[in-house]
Amino acid sequence: MPRPRQKILDNLESIYREAYDRARAAGDQVRMADLDAAYQREQLLLEVLLDVRDALATPPATSSQGAADPMSALETIHRIAKLR
Repeated sequence: MPRPRQKILDNLESIYREAYDRARAAGDQVRMADLDAAYQREQLLLEVLLDVRDALATPPATSSQGAADPMSALETIHRIAKLR
């Protein structure tokens, strides 16, 4: 079972928060700004990946042999891409 979305996002925030706090303690304003921008970028990318994971986690259609239908997977990816 995949980890819950919020736990993953909380872990990301925790990692960046620790680095940000160290930069603040050192008075490194440039590093703080870099970390802030990196966090926002990483969070956005992670949310997109989680959306893809959630979309693909729906039970796949099966063929007569019991294997996942590749066309259904491609249709799901196409639908996600169109959301952009």
